[in-house]
Amino acid sequence: MAGRGRPSRASVYERLGHALAELDQRFGGLPNPKEAESIWADIWHQEAHHSTALEGNTLVLREVEMLLTQGRAVGAKPLREYNEVKGYADAARWVYGQAMEPGDWHDGRLLSMSEVRHIHHLAMTPVWDVAPHPDATDREGPGSLREHDIHPFPGGMTPPTWPLVPAQMQQWVEDVCATSKRVGRGEIDRWLPEELARLHNQFERVHPFIDGNGRTGRLVMNLVLVRSGYPPVIILKRQRSAYLAAMQRADDGDYGALGELIARAMYDNLNRFIVPNVAGPARMVPLTALADEEFTLIALRRERSAEGSTPYRDLTGSGAAPVGLLMPTARRGTSGGRGILHTPNKCQLCAPARTLVGTSPELNLLRMTSVPVVDDSDADPLG
Repeated sequence: MAGRGRPSRASVYERLGHALAELDQRFGGLPNPKEAESIWADIWHQEAHHSTALEGNTLVLREVEMLLTQGRAVGAKPLREYNEVKGYADAARWVYGQAMEPGDWHDGRLLSMSEVRHIHHLAMTPVWDVAPHPDATDREGPGSLREHDIHPFPGGMTPPTWPLVPAQMQQWVEDVCATSKRVGRGEIDRWLPEELARLHNQFERVHPFIDGNGRTGRLVMNLVLVRSGYPPVIILKRQRSAYLAAMQRADDGDYGALGELIARAMYDNLNRFIVPNVAGPARMVPLTALADEEFTLIALRRERSAEGSTPYRDLTGSGAAPVGLLMPTARRGTSGGRGILHTPNKCQLCAPARTLVGTSPELNLLRMTSVPVVDDSDADPLG
């Protein structure tokens, strides 16, 4: 049951369904990584950061971005942690590329066992180079199935003995492909996010590798999602407890909590990363698309209602952030018609950074070349 002020699970699923239909019908589906590099780079950084953080990696987002964009290991973290992020990022980039433009790896099916093993190989090789699993044999390296039994999980679930893993993984891959066909024919008997939850949970229950199963499972899920035309999922590090609890419930056949977590993550990427960038100069950008962990929808709505504020999306090529709020600095006791750039990543009301110092006519010109932002959160059950 939904809590007070919280939308029901069914309404979350319905809202996601409507948004996915709009993405496909009005925008032509997901943007190609080559044609929308900045969009996918944002997703790439966020996923590499959060998915490795779920497993205990301590690099912050800024360190992840420096590592992936400049190849610089900023900070004083163990080498293993940098390699964890680098390996995950390499695998995620391969996933996005193969999902949108399949290469020789793709045999025409939605997923193959060779792709699962290759994703694990890409994600884990940099880690293995500096810190191989202490119990692994030479036959259990990156890309190879485990030949060890796994201790029971904290919730009581015990993965299958290792001789059963190859057959169970092949069966799982076939289940993924068959499920996709049933989805296409409208023959599934549960909500799509809960079907995805079932598949993701089953992968983790098999636990096919001696290490790196969580990372590989999330990467494989995103390969399936993007290849099917859906946005990728990023489980945030602050959601770790909810994610693990939902996985334990899924172990008992209850896929609701995990399905809702996946649905919200899909909607977040659809709204925050994709829709504002493919909307174009004639489209309205929802205020919810500006929200992130640092600046909540409530904070943005507060600034939206501030006298003289103008929500906008920068189309001028000035190098400013893609979306934000343009507000008069008179609120800070200044004058002269100057403006403040408020974005999800940096807020000049909180810390000085890129202050727009043009005259009023210049600011008016910026407004004229910008996309309006509308607050549709009251009608948005995910808000």
